[in-house]
Amino acid sequence: MQTRTRDSLGVATHSSDRDRRNHAETHERVFEASPVAAAPGRAPASRHSAHPDTVRTETQCASRHSAHRDTVRTEPDQHACRDRKPHRGQNLPAAARSLLLPTAPRCRTPSRVVTQGAAPRGDGAPQPVRTRTRSRARDARPPRRVSAPRALRARHDGGGVTAPPGRTEHPGGETVSSEPGCLSPERRAGGYSAWGGTGEEEEEEDRKQMRKKSIHPCQSTDKDVIKETHAENLMTNLSNAYASDLLPSKEGEDLTKCFLLRVVNILLHYIEKTFDVKSKILDFHHPHQLLEGLDGFDLELSDHPESLEQLLVDCTDTLKYGVKTGHPRYFNQLSSGLDVIGLAGEWLTATANTNMFTYEVAPVFTVMEAVLLKKMCEIIGWREAEAEGIFSPGGSISNLYGILVARYKQYPEIKAKGMTFLPRIVLFVSEQGHYSIKKAAATLGIGTDNVIEVKCDERGKMIPAELEKNILQAKRKGQTPFCVVATAGSTVFGAFDPLHDIADICEIHKLWMHVDAAWGGGLLLSRNHSYKLSGIERADSVTWNPHKLMGVPLQCSAILTREKGLLGACNQMQAEYLFQPDKVYNSNFDTGDKTIQCGRHVDVFKLWLMWKAKGTYGFEVQIDRYMELAKYFYKVLKKKDNFKLVFDAEPEFTNVCFWYFPPRLKHIPKGFERDQELQKIAPKIKAQMIVEGTVMLSYQPCGDKVNFFRMVFSNPATRQTDVDYLIDEIQRLGKDL
Repeated sequence: MQTRTRDSLGVATHSSDRDRRNHAETHERVFEASPVAAAPGRAPASRHSAHPDTVRTETQCASRHSAHRDTVRTEPDQHACRDRKPHRGQNLPAAARSLLLPTAPRCRTPSRVVTQGAAPRGDGAPQPVRTRTRSRARDARPPRRVSAPRALRARHDGGGVTAPPGRTEHPGGETVSSEPGCLSPERRAGGYSAWGGTGEEEEEEDRKQMRKKSIHPCQSTDKDVIKETHAENLMTNLSNAYASDLLPSKEGEDLTKCFLLRVVNILLHYIEKTFDVKSKILDFHHPHQLLEGLDGFDLELSDHPESLEQLLVDCTDTLKYGVKTGHPRYFNQLSSGLDVIGLAGEWLTATANTNMFTYEVAPVFTVMEAVLLKKMCEIIGWREAEAEGIFSPGGSISNLYGILVARYKQYPEIKAKGMTFLPRIVLFVSEQGHYSIKKAAATLGIGTDNVIEVKCDERGKMIPAELEKNILQAKRKGQTPFCVVATAGSTVFGAFDPLHDIADICEIHKLWMHVDAAWGGGLLLSRNHSYKLSGIERADSVTWNPHKLMGVPLQCSAILTREKGLLGACNQMQAEYLFQPDKVYNSNFDTGDKTIQCGRHVDVFKLWLMWKAKGTYGFEVQIDRYMELAKYFYKVLKKKDNFKLVFDAEPEFTNVCFWYFPPRLKHIPKGFERDQELQKIAPKIKAQMIVEGTVMLSYQPCGDKVNFFRMVFSNPATRQTDVDYLIDEIQRLGKDL
């Protein structure tokens, strides 16, 4: 028998009696296991599942703001919400809870939002859910899109995961109980008030209790109550507020505080979910789904402004559909993790919003940069008086600087006369070197054909004898060698070239030696492992990316040169409107003329702040732990017969490369046929990882080696249990391939 019911949040339901019983039992198990189920005085939750084509959710609108009449196919609500006292971010630390604003007053006559289900695409994929809206103009404001709370929207796309019956998935990934007027503490911590309503007396009592808790002992109670009430009004009124109402708008201070605190709440909630191993790393969707609009998340730009409330929803959705790179099980890139101190530094940097080209506009940051560069040069082994550097937008640009300065040192006339006055110059890099070297050669007019790749040994290290041979061959062909790029920590294998041997060859042939230590430079901070970069002090220039092994938020890279003054001589143009020689201060701190940029982002403060927080020894402990995890991972894989290491030796760095063999491949003899099948395994497992959002791991082929996984450790949140989980997950996803 088919029935049509409505659950406690007004969700229309069509189900048979048997289905209702099954859903009720399932929901009861899920609900009883949840934290909210144990709350005192909680009434039983609804036990009906949502019809796949129609979902009706409540939107909240305070009665005092009756001018706000934007609707999305509304219909009357006869359901009375039960009394629920708000959770003011109870799962967050006390410092974070202090940032949370009081819950906005809840309306007693909520409307309901109807979102139509997705129609199938021609290719079989569902169309993204779109919300149909109509709005009335208010104060001659332009029309705007109104999005319903996303937590109860139907999930029709192929990448989403449907919540259990009686539970609804929030954009951040957590589950919200469908009990009347109930919202999980995590959801409130994300800056959203509870849906549904209570009686007028209960509402007033809730607000009084919150005001009592928030009153500072040194503040006036009356003033605080007035301020709290004003904040409540602002919280409710963000749907009718716009960016033009924020500072520097007159009387925009309170609204600005309210809006930014809501943003902070969203970020705090996201950070909390990032470090939760049970949360998904990503909620994967295909590009066409995002472009066409997903669950009402519209990326198209409009001619008219949208409300601050809508911007908050868009902020939540932007994080929802992105990748949690700080998740303990994110191993996909060399730069991973989320350092909270570094994050605070990035926030402050964005707030300061200044440019690094002169001391005049960035007095603190330019001096900080000098302090950091001095420290890094000392760690390499250079004396302060002879070395210098600059922070640049990533390791590829730092490598470009290294080659640019190397060419200028040999041929200073290049700056004025160009490449036509130069011989056919060539440079050398290992075959495992980063592709940015060829990009730099193309950008600088040298040409990729003039980048000579040097053979490596079985571990991926440059062979010095091969370098010597290639230099002599180039000279016999009439080419002019000018630079050798050595690698300290290769991207795939984590290999360290023999720097002393390479330095000896460079001295004999009078060649510039640049070391790409973008990945491995952080190892200099470890007394146990810094010997692997022995000889780096003999280099002429070094690339070092603190945003990799040191865990500084992206981006943070430095180019360091042993000869002072070369960066300026190579790049300076002495723009008179910026670099006047008669300034009131020491203009040596006007570093902008050392770079190929004019505008330059402040990348130094987050590194400086993290160094203050950890100290050099703190970085050392962090890096040594990565090395121990890599060693542990290697030993576990070595004992498993369905895994095979690319190199049957202990890892030199945190890179561990391996194949997974499904049971059916173990009995195929080694050869072309097996390699053809093995080539497909890693991509298939990776695709399933992304769809399920459980873990992220990189793979690639290399030379004659078919696709293999590359594991790297650079995430401070990763533990041995996460390593064990990865191994189990690969076996689970790959056993039937």
